Amino acid sequence: MPVAQKNASKPAARKSAKTASAPALAALEDGKIAPGTRLLFSSKFACPVSGFTIAEIEPRLFSFNSPFGACPACDGLGTEMEFDPELVVPDTTKSIHQGAVAPWSGGTTKFYTQTFEGLAKHYKFSLSTPWKELPENIREMILNGSGGEEISFRYDEGFRSHSVTKAFEGVVPNLMRRYKDADSSWYREELEKYQNITRCQVCHGYRLKQEALCIKVGESNIGQVCDLTIEDAVEWFQKLPAKLTAKQKHIAEKILKEITERLGFLKNVGLDYLTLSRESGTLSGGESQRIRLASQIGSGLTGVLYVLDEPSIGLHQCDNERLLGTLERLRDLGNTVIVVEHDEDTMRHADYLVDMGPGAGVHGGHVVAEGTPKQVADNKNSITGQYLKGTRVIPLPKERRPVTNRKIVIKGARANNLKNITAEIPLGTFTCVTGVSGGGKSSLIIETLYKALARRMNGSKVTPGHHDAITGLEHIDKIIEIDQSPIGRTPRSNPATYTGAFSPIRDWFTGLPEAQARGYKPGRFSFNVRGGRCEACEGDGMIKIEMHFLPDVYVKCDVCHGKRYNRETLEVKYKDKSIAEVLEMTVSEAVQFFAPVPLIREKLVALEEVGLGYIQVGQSATTLSGGEAQRVKLAKELSKRSTGRTLYILDEPTTGLHSEDIARLLKVLHKLVDQGNTVLVIEHNLDVIKTSDWIIDIGPGGGDKGGKVVATGTPEQVAAKKDSVTGRYLMPRL
Repeated sequence: MPVAQKNASKPAARKSAKTASAPALAALEDGKIAPGTRLLFSSKFACPVSGFTIAEIEPRLFSFNSPFGACPACDGLGTEMEFDPELVVPDTTKSIHQGAVAPWSGGTTKFYTQTFEGLAKHYKFSLSTPWKELPENIREMILNGSGGEEISFRYDEGFRSHSVTKAFEGVVPNLMRRYKDADSSWYREELEKYQNITRCQVCHGYRLKQEALCIKVGESNIGQVCDLTIEDAVEWFQKLPAKLTAKQKHIAEKILKEITERLGFLKNVGLDYLTLSRESGTLSGGESQRIRLASQIGSGLTGVLYVLDEPSIGLHQCDNERLLGTLERLRDLGNTVIVVEHDEDTMRHADYLVDMGPGAGVHGGHVVAEGTPKQVADNKNSITGQYLKGTRVIPLPKERRPVTNRKIVIKGARANNLKNITAEIPLGTFTCVTGVSGGGKSSLIIETLYKALARRMNGSKVTPGHHDAITGLEHIDKIIEIDQSPIGRTPRSNPATYTGAFSPIRDWFTGLPEAQARGYKPGRFSFNVRGGRCEACEGDGMIKIEMHFLPDVYVKCDVCHGKRYNRETLEVKYKDKSIAEVLEMTVSEAVQFFAPVPLIREKLVALEEVGLGYIQVGQSATTLSGGEAQRVKLAKELSKRSTGRTLYILDEPTTGLHSEDIARLLKVLHKLVDQGNTVLVIEHNLDVIKTSDWIIDIGPGGGDKGGKVVATGTPEQVAAKKDSVTGRYLMPRL
């Protein structure tokens, strides 16, 4: 890379010197200098015009994790927290009198009300006018200030009043000043409710300081290259040698070979739609796993045992084919690949299958069948084998529910890679949103639809993706997202407490003759309050031992032996079982145990319906998988009385589920729809897709190549569309 020119010491010398153009420098490198060309060089990296200087170029200059390269404004994060006008004024249909400006409404002081009155008098607008109907210059002035124009304000303090003439600061600058001056973490957290993440204005999200971004290869800086998708980056690096001189090619040859190989591995595992600069925290579990897989392929090791846990999570069938090719390549290198998987295609590609079961939890733990896929398929004891052979299948519905005029319409969705699309979701149906990985399904449904409705209907502070409008909300009264986040962060949370079954269980024990005689109240049977719990472990059942520089160790409490309760509480029994023994039962056992108690039984039956009969009633929330947590949430909704006007949104609910569990889950979801509700599912599983009433297929590709509505209609209609990748794989299932 050529060095920068430096100011000549004499003006005359600078005038007579010609600028060292790129062709001249290229000629110099090839040993050919044009006659009369005068080149001026410097041992320092400096600009002869502006005096801009950088230190010696080192690898750390291009790392945002190093203070040497990180942008000083955002500390290498690429983002800043800014006060968002959309959060400051969350409901534009309200007037200022009704509290449109959220931080200056509610329990705030009379000072803000009098400030608004002064502004209204000076600029001649009404405080009763809805925010969206105020002139744009008035809204801008209220948010960002009067720009130095002085205004008269009248303030009342007790029995005295006084007038002040000053420029109006603006709501947003006022919040920024108060946030910087705040000495209370609680107060800062309150103000953070009105903040949102925005791109750093200095580095424009590239995370690096200007010195690093000034250095370019092939007319692009490192930030611009890292913003390319993996597929585009492969193409960029392949075309780069054409822009280099012979000497530069020789220097870059080995580096380019290494880069293109590594990018090729990422492309082969179906991650071509990701950008190189994508934050790891925004990756799904399946994407993270495939990135690690790509790094292992690149290492070229042999004789290694690889263990993968459900690598097909979040993958479309077309992406799954590429993943299977990658796993077979690892095997062919001389490695052993063990995959824990439910995907039928993966099982059919395996050399050897080990089928565990026959049931889940306490009902499993046995090797039911093993052998080649054909041998397992022929084993009558294997439920997995029956699905492989086709003797047991998830049936197609006898008829699709009709699509009516009742629908939610998302207009002009532009979040992430969405191309200003409009999508219609028919209400009272089971609708699947399909498409290749990275096509824009979550951007449309979670980032745009759910966040917009949660903000409008639940008063949530989330910011939805950019869109023009969402219509048809008058047809629904509730929106519920059932995701795979944990139902609790501590061992105190469990399925019984989350679904609300624990309260009637405690009430039942309180009503027993023994408890009545002792004067016990419901709190006695709670492990969260003093009285009935074991005080040695404070109701945890475990004692945490801090290991300082090592992870904490948990050991069973030696007083209650993990029971959580003290001896007196455990003496109260129903059918010879204490409350601790009830919490240790599986859900299926508890359903039978509490058969005469409808209030408890109904909540437990809901857990059993979603296929969680094997988990313990009091099982710690921290031990539940994402799929189990999602089904506990679904069970909670099932146990509630349905309004028939609820919109349920589920993101890949089949993650971690066997075909038998999927069949059971589908019964539950269709039961919700039969009650008049709408179930909207983002899904890749073809067995779920084929049972839906309506499909919205997003794509056609991932990343920049996606973001369009490829096809809509019934499964049969989508399968007939030649442009739909999903339709191509769906056709054989129909």
